[in-house]
Amino acid sequence: MKRREFITLLGSAALSWPLTARAQQPKVPVIGWLAFGQFGPANAFRQGLADAGYVEGRNVAIEFRLTNQLSLLPGLAADVVSREVAVIFANGSPSAALAAKAATSTIPIVFISPEDPRKYGLVASLNRPEGNVTGMNFLVAELAGKRLQLLSELVPQTTTIAYLSGPQNSVVFENLRSDILAAARALGRDLFIVPVVQGDYDAAFRTIAERRAGALIVGDYTIFYVPPNRSKILELATRHNIPAIYPNVVFAEDGGLMSYGAEALALYRRLGSDYVGRILKGTKPADLPVQQPTKFELVINLKTAKAMGLTVPRVLFAAATQVIE
Repeated sequence: MKRREFITLLGSAALSWPLTARAQQPKVPVIGWLAFGQFGPANAFRQGLADAGYVEGRNVAIEFRLTNQLSLLPGLAADVVSREVAVIFANGSPSAALAAKAATSTIPIVFISPEDPRKYGLVASLNRPEGNVTGMNFLVAELAGKRLQLLSELVPQTTTIAYLSGPQNSVVFENLRSDILAAARALGRDLFIVPVVQGDYDAAFRTIAERRAGALIVGDYTIFYVPPNRSKILELATRHNIPAIYPNVVFAEDGGLMSYGAEALALYRRLGSDYVGRILKGTKPADLPVQQPTKFELVINLKTAKAMGLTVPRVLFAAATQVIE
């Protein structure tokens, strides 16, 4: 299985993609996969289901719904609910989970959220979620601070660092803003946030250059994973010759300097086995505590580092899970 599956996306605004026809297998439970921006590593999720005894096409079906527009999420959530699925898996920022929760209070919902789900009212407590919603939180704020630390070790002489952000009106933005600024102050770095406005990546990077940032953190926003946007960010970072750290290994594999993030395949496998699989067997979402990732990947693209004239410190080599040469 290829890591690149993590960012398999479609460019259309909304997609309806039933992988297994329910009419042919009326007794098979159906999982509704509601996604914003990206589906995520579906094969890792399927492996988790198989660990729990569920094999797609044999004793379970999956129907995928994807959109790249927030305004379309409520309609897709309502469509998934109307199909009387056994459980909804909500992927891609808290927005997908919030849309699913607004659409049903009875169908179990399993989410993967970038931030503490309590901030958005998804669950009442991490240990006791209550209601029909549970899932995993992948610590986007904490990981942003770690990326800042790693970038500071790579370019210690740099005092001014830019943070490339998604839209300022996103669900995550305001909560993340205070956390990342606090982390920068703790490290003695001057960090400024540059949002991408209306998809204008060139303008964002002009701002970064004008403010003389010596390094860049690319935020963990779903929209940045879309292949054209990911390619544009990598191209502009190269053009401006700015050392950057990215939120996922796919960026480093495509030529990005360095990436750090949760091990996505392990997360999705656990979501398939420990959450959706158990719910299909009768466990209530309220009895499944919200978990957080335990495995993280630091990937360094040595070829890119050499092209930029950077020397990677031994401490980063020692910490790396993968070095691309």
